[in-house]
Amino acid sequence: MRGSRLPAGGENVLQTIRGKRAAAEASGIKLIDLSIGEPKGPALLSAREAAAVAVMSEDEAMHTYQYNASPGVPNFAQRFVQVHVKRDFQEGDVDYLTMPGIKPMLGLVPLACGCADQNLSVATTTSPGYPIPADWCGYHPYATNYAISLSPGNEFRFTPDQIEEGTGLVMMNYPHNPSGQVATESWLRQICEYCSENDIRLFNDAAYIILSHGPDSLCLADVAPDYPDLSWLEAFTAAKLIGNGTGWHVGAMVGSPDFVGDFKEVKGKTDTGFVAPMAAGVVAAFEGDRESIDLVREMYRSRLGLLAKILTDRGMHLALDPAAGFFTLWLAPDRAFGQKVESAEHFNFMMIEETGMVGVHFPPYVRYAVCADVAAMSDEIGAAFDKAQVGYD
Repeated sequence: MRGSRLPAGGENVLQTIRGKRAAAEASGIKLIDLSIGEPKGPALLSAREAAAVAVMSEDEAMHTYQYNASPGVPNFAQRFVQVHVKRDFQEGDVDYLTMPGIKPMLGLVPLACGCADQNLSVATTTSPGYPIPADWCGYHPYATNYAISLSPGNEFRFTPDQIEEGTGLVMMNYPHNPSGQVATESWLRQICEYCSENDIRLFNDAAYIILSHGPDSLCLADVAPDYPDLSWLEAFTAAKLIGNGTGWHVGAMVGSPDFVGDFKEVKGKTDTGFVAPMAAGVVAAFEGDRESIDLVREMYRSRLGLLAKILTDRGMHLALDPAAGFFTLWLAPDRAFGQKVESAEHFNFMMIEETGMVGVHFPPYVRYAVCADVAAMSDEIGAAFDKAQVGYD
């Protein structure tokens, strides 16, 4: 008999918002869409031009499966990782791996830690946070996920005492989506030391590291090699590095040889690698057009400041001043539109229905992105919050 074989209500918040956004638009509501964090427009011209040349190449290596290596773009992983990392690595300290973006790889991280045939407790920075690591754990029968609580109280950086006894893997996301918090050296050393001493594997999704605003923001890879017993892995993507590279599916990993080796085994059985001509375009951008990459970062930083001013002038409370990325995270108000706000979801849906303003709710917060041109939308955004008349108890 035909019918879904999945449990009811399985959508994550991002899917819910996409559906709500589509329904609102279909009903005639003009949207002010600051929801899903996807860059607008094309990739950088330098990347597109180089990718076009690579597509026309007669070199067979440019058109074949790349698997775990990158025959079409030699040493891509090493070159790409070094763009993000401030330190040099000693021989044998790390290993590298290419990959087709981070999102499809997140489900392989628990598998590389043995959850195919043994129980694995996984801590994730998903409260609030990007839900995909928890979603993937839900599909692995032997992986049990628990979310580490992040809040203004701990400045959206968890502490070692929040990691439960028996944890086998920590999957974190710094710079953090949705708060914009970054990982500093002192904080990373606390986490690395604890995980090393307790034989916990440590993974970081560093998708937004290139959009960091200052030098205090570090990669896990800047610190982890100082802990020889730590099993660690970090992932980087070109999705935000080259303007809009979300559809290019190009990235790389670096980590301790044991963790990378396990990941290579799982990935080698389940994935055929990235698209080499797109990787060639990415190389052209990060090796020959850093000025444009810097301009993209500064564009988002400027938009963050503008949106923060518009909303704070109208009574909204920032959960944290973002230090990276293109997200702002706000405490959901207690009152709006002359009525009591029951939850962050309630507030977000009221904003959509009453004003067309679309965010993403991560209870008790609402996230607004600045991927769209905030300056061009500033009057509409201001009018939406003028109408909402938000208040806090």
